[in-house]
Amino acid sequence: MTDKEQISLHQGKITISVGGMTCAACVRRVENALKEVEGVVEVSVNLATARATVIHSARWAGLSALSRVVTDQGYEYLGELKDSLDDPIEKARERELKELTLKVVCGAILSVIIFFGSMQHWFSFLHFIPHQAMLLAMFVLTAPAVFWVGNRFFVGAYKAAKQKTSDMNTLVAVGAFSAYAYSAAATFFSSFFERAGVASHVYYDGAAMIITLILLGRLLEARAKGKTSAAIKKLMGLKPKTARVLREGGEFEVSVESLQIGDVVLVKPGEKVPVDGVVLTGQSTLDESMLTGESMPVAKEAGQKVFAATMNKTGSFTLTATGVGSGTILAHIIRMVEEAQGSKAPIQRLADKVASVFVPIVFVIAFVTFGVWYFLPADATFSRALINFVSVLVIACPCALGLATPTAIMVGTGLGAQSGILIKGGEALEKIHKLSVIVFDKTGTLTRGEPVVTDVVAAEGYDEKQVLAVAAALEKTSEHPLAQSILQRAQSENITIDPTEKFEALSGLGAKAEVDGKLCLIGNRLLMDDQNVSVSVFNAAAAKLAGEGKTVVYVAVEKKIIGLIALADVPKVSALQAVESLKRRGLKVAMVTGDNAGTAKSIAAQLGIERIMAEVLPGSKADEIRKLQAEGEVVAMVGDGINDAPALAVADVGIAIGAGTDVAIEAADITLIRDDLTGVPEAIALSASTMRVIKQNLFWAFIYNIIGIPIAAGALYPFFGILLNPEFAAAAMAFSSVSVVSNSLRLKRVWRKKREG
Repeated sequence: MTDKEQISLHQGKITISVGGMTCAACVRRVENALKEVEGVVEVSVNLATARATVIHSARWAGLSALSRVVTDQGYEYLGELKDSLDDPIEKARERELKELTLKVVCGAILSVIIFFGSMQHWFSFLHFIPHQAMLLAMFVLTAPAVFWVGNRFFVGAYKAAKQKTSDMNTLVAVGAFSAYAYSAAATFFSSFFERAGVASHVYYDGAAMIITLILLGRLLEARAKGKTSAAIKKLMGLKPKTARVLREGGEFEVSVESLQIGDVVLVKPGEKVPVDGVVLTGQSTLDESMLTGESMPVAKEAGQKVFAATMNKTGSFTLTATGVGSGTILAHIIRMVEEAQGSKAPIQRLADKVASVFVPIVFVIAFVTFGVWYFLPADATFSRALINFVSVLVIACPCALGLATPTAIMVGTGLGAQSGILIKGGEALEKIHKLSVIVFDKTGTLTRGEPVVTDVVAAEGYDEKQVLAVAAALEKTSEHPLAQSILQRAQSENITIDPTEKFEALSGLGAKAEVDGKLCLIGNRLLMDDQNVSVSVFNAAAAKLAGEGKTVVYVAVEKKIIGLIALADVPKVSALQAVESLKRRGLKVAMVTGDNAGTAKSIAAQLGIERIMAEVLPGSKADEIRKLQAEGEVVAMVGDGINDAPALAVADVGIAIGAGTDVAIEAADITLIRDDLTGVPEAIALSASTMRVIKQNLFWAFIYNIIGIPIAAGALYPFFGILLNPEFAAAAMAFSSVSVVSNSLRLKRVWRKKREG
């Protein structure tokens, strides 16, 4: 069962913010605890966004139960993420940044002082201080460096122990405490070490530096994670604060939150549209680039839709509010991006499984390392065994592993939103680059969805404008789509439309009326036959046009044919470019439609599409997708209508056109805000770039531990005499986390260059 189908079976989905998570092991612990809550069906916790998405049945224990289990696990419950667009994790992150900054500064100062004390023999100006007094001073100074600066590690380790588990906090706490405890023993019981024949070295500087360097990595990591959520912040910043509402004959400035559906709102030049609505009066041009990515202003007039946060450029207009608060397109976009950034890609499950067994394995390796170095070498010492034990614990912290996937997904989905490509989740993002077939719906997706005059053929003695003039005069009172298309063509060519008399609509045939006192006809072949008008002169032309899938309309004056007009639903401007781009990527392109085979072949030929599924009933589109999947294809469905929704849901990846129906958009994994099909290959390119970064991140996170742990254990010592001090291990661990986040942020530059190129 797919995620979409599973969600649809249950009553609700909520997202909560969780503070205090630091690694992949934390994520797994919170997920497992939340899954135990009564009525919870599925849980996805994201480290980078500090959010947990919970899918629950109709009868469940409620938010209070979620809060309780999160707190019991030793983490901070920061509330439900609602449609108010306020993010509770932001304030928590600001507090954490301040606390981290203060403790890193204090830890750095103390570490430097302790380092000078540890290396007293290097600095002549310290020689006057007795050695034992210096050891006591370092014992006192190291205590706050370890237990206050690094209190989060000890608290986290204690909470993990209460739950009979372990995580990266356990590694850091045990490593730093071991170095400090050993140094304290060497300070107060040096005679014991001397009687055992072991030099009483101290490692106060190592303990302090371990904590400080790891905390510095956390600080840099927290700042970098803040940058990855920039897309959400930008979208939230677009929301206008006030609106001019017309009530009781007056104009009042009110907060946007107080607006209601049906309110009449005035928008002046230079102002942002406060809510979604329909233009009542006036006309203007709007900059909708924030919504569509299209830089050209869009003309708006009465009856047309406008959207919140778009910028009014020229004239004033009034609108009727149709979407306010969480009901606006902007709020919908923000929710989709938040859900996508908080989702988990299947590739991350590998990292989660590794993280669940990683810490116990590291402890085993650390104790084996201690035993080997304490018992085997001829010159074995307790000090050397302890250093290697601590180094293994410190270098193995799985921060990078936990951040590898979510940071890249956050950046990727954020970039998509800025480009008018809304990706619902990490699973969709991962699947896109695996696609082998892209299936497009025809009407409204590949084509404009409305008829356009494609050909005007005039009889001898007449020209195209004369044919259009008669046709437009007959059609100006009709609301039929074909009539509207003919009128638009006549108006675009500045043709004067004459008045008509004795107009009569002929159902299923066409229309007739007098123009300038002459009887004129417009309609199909049956009308001409019924009125005894010979059309044989156009038989060849009509057959050719009909073969191209076009609708042919005849025009006659005084029982004499003067020409014919061909109309068809034509491809969108972006369709050919999109199909060619997909083919260049090695993808197969297919088209599905309910239209007849002739029309389908005509459109397909214009776009270079070879596989055609024509005369497919709306309910059968999903079956066509299943057939392709049965052939081993990974299929994307691109559609816009309600009848496309089942196929969008069944496809491996559903892509909805933003100009389409709400049902189609809800059923899809990806929504293209712009009515521009070039977004399809763009989404695939973005997925490929994001997955490349995720794999790079996972590679470096794994390879870092694969290489680092043996070095820390002393594997290079027999060959090169190299041992890894704990402070260098801490620096390497911190660097690994920062490098993973930085690599994810690099995706922004890569994507920008690709788009510009």
